[in-house]
Amino acid sequence: MVVLGIDPGVATIGFGLIRADRGRNALLQYGVITTPPGLPLSRRLCQISDDMEELIQTFHPDEMAVEELFFTKNITTGIAVAHGRGVILLAAEKLGVPVFEYTPMQVKQAVAGYGGADKRQVMLMTQRLLNMKEIPRPDDAADALAIAICHSRAATSLLNTERVFDPKKYDTR
Repeated sequence: MVVLGIDPGVATIGFGLIRADRGRNALLQYGVITTPPGLPLSRRLCQISDDMEELIQTFHPDEMAVEELFFTKNITTGIAVAHGRGVILLAAEKLGVPVFEYTPMQVKQAVAGYGGADKRQVMLMTQRLLNMKEIPRPDDAADALAIAICHSRAATSLLNTERVFDPKKYDTR
């Protein structure tokens, strides 16, 4: 299964692609999508949409994992990120890619084994889990890879009964 992890934003959107196979993850590609700061928000959102569609059409992910928004102090920044996140979700829906969402705590738990792990711990574990020579950079791309790893672990878990048994498939009524 190819998983596209996304760290949403407006100025910088991190993406990370991994191949998840029986509990093992292999790095395929990672990077960032950026938009120029001088553009109006509507133009930046259009560019994000175009770039996301191109990314999906290039790599054909089976599923996409996106970090849920977590508002801390700056609500204005959070609202802009929410706009970007909406465009990202729309691009996936238009191209038929199932989307799964995870909180920052779920990502930290899945990657570092502790929901309160700091950013460096998550980045080091991402590096180790994907057998990378260096910590992935920039931070947004590293976050996207961690989100993809989180999803791969959730999606391939034996506890994920939706993938093991779907009663709708066996309903004879």
